[in-house]
Amino acid sequence: MRNSVRKLRSSLGLSQGQLGAALGVSRQTINAIETERYTPSLPLALSMAKFFEVSVEEMFHADESPADDR
Repeated sequence: MRNSVRKLRSSLGLSQGQLGAALGVSRQTINAIETERYTPSLPLALSMAKFFEVSVEEMFHADESPADDR
C-alpha cells in the first residue's frame, strides 16, 4: 500500500521521531510506514489522518493492478 506520510511529515518540518512521539509510536514504526514495509493498524491510520487533517484515503493509496479492475 502506497502512502504520502513522508510528504505530509516533511511539509510540517517534523522528523520521524517527532511524528512518532506525537502519535505514540516509535521512529522505527514511522520509518517502516514511510518505506511501505508496514501498513499501520486502522486506529493508527485514523490517528495519522487526524494529525495531518486529511482523510485516510488521501494518505493511503491501494496499489492498483489490472486484477483490481475486475
